[in-house]
Amino acid sequence: MDALINAVTDRTFQIAVLVSLAAIGTIYTVLEPFLVKDKLAERMKSVTTHREALRQKQRDAIARKGAGKLRTTASEGVVKELVENLKLLELFDAESARKKLMMAGFRGQGPVFVFMTARIAMPFVAALVVGVYVYVLEGIELDSFGRLLATLAGFFAGFYLPNIYISNAVKKRQGKITLAWPDALDLLLICVESGMSIEAAFQKVAEEIGPNCAELAEELGLTTAELSYLQERKQAYINLTERTGLDQVKGVTTALIQSEKYGTPLGQSLRVMANESREMRMQEAERKAAALPPKLTVPMIGFFLPVLFAVILGPAIMGVMALE
Repeated sequence: MDALINAVTDRTFQIAVLVSLAAIGTIYTVLEPFLVKDKLAERMKSVTTHREALRQKQRDAIARKGAGKLRTTASEGVVKELVENLKLLELFDAESARKKLMMAGFRGQGPVFVFMTARIAMPFVAALVVGVYVYVLEGIELDSFGRLLATLAGFFAGFYLPNIYISNAVKKRQGKITLAWPDALDLLLICVESGMSIEAAFQKVAEEIGPNCAELAEELGLTTAELSYLQERKQAYINLTERTGLDQVKGVTTALIQSEKYGTPLGQSLRVMANESREMRMQEAERKAAALPPKLTVPMIGFFLPVLFAVILGPAIMGVMALE
């Protein structure tokens, strides 16, 4: 054990590990373009799976009505049993977690069970990693109380790591959908004014917008499937709003619901909301551009100015040293 600790703490070994990681990173960077999968094909496959699930659910509902009794559900694995035995669904508000996972692109009960298990397991994993680093590897010189505090800090940080990961995934996904949403509205407006039904319009827009934004194409494809199989079309629009969590999408779905309920013209509403979406996208770009100079201040002070001073004052300092 001592030999292993000495080998891990050896500077030469650490440098060799860092060099190996850098070489692996370089190789991965070169080969990564050849390993990229077709995201659009994968997301369209999930749309097909969702459509089949809706069809199967409808068949099960018909079968239950005919049989007069509910079917018994089988176990879905160790993770599900763990979550149900510990009653994590009630402890961590499963409905809120399901909505957040859905906005991040993870649908179904499986991701919910995995997320609940991660909420319990990650604190212990983080505490173990920090404990090994400060106690065994002695990466940081701390006293006993400092090591205990570092381990406890790792424990509490691990409790929030799953939430941080899901929140970042939601923000990235919403950002991609927001960028592509105005163009999708323009395409939807063209399809609707050409006389296409809303299902055909959604399907056409999903096909056209897919190469640029697979996430939005997936959501539109899911909405098309739900419009075909759900008993209430209104619920399909509400589900689209919940899956994206964007106010722009909520405005469009509200207009679609009102159009189907009261027969109001949809083209003018879509045109106005498309213009508003483009303006909001431009305003967001202007806001990011305006926030760029303050963000560049610290990198300029830390990286550019020392080099500039060295270039300007270097010859003078060398000249003074030569005179001495």
